[in-house]
Amino acid sequence: MITREAVAARILELCKEKDITMNGIANLSAIPPSTIKNIIYGVSKNPGIVTIKMICDGFNISLPEFFDSELFYNLEQEIK
Repeated sequence: MITREAVAARILELCKEKDITMNGIANLSAIPPSTIKNIIYGVSKNPGIVTIKMICDGFNISLPEFFDSELFYNLEQEIK
């Protein structure tokens, strides 16, 4: 798995865990629903840390909590 896929999977994981839809987390995060969908569906190849932080704020979690997931522990090397 590569980083952008792990970010998308983590957002979906948190949505399921907290029973929030993609549109719901977009509203809670004060970002357009299209931004969430672009991350989830791979249109956005490099979601920025500010966007991820806003998503964390919507979930009411910290950045360390977001990245504290098995999804991020063994990511592939991005630069080859």
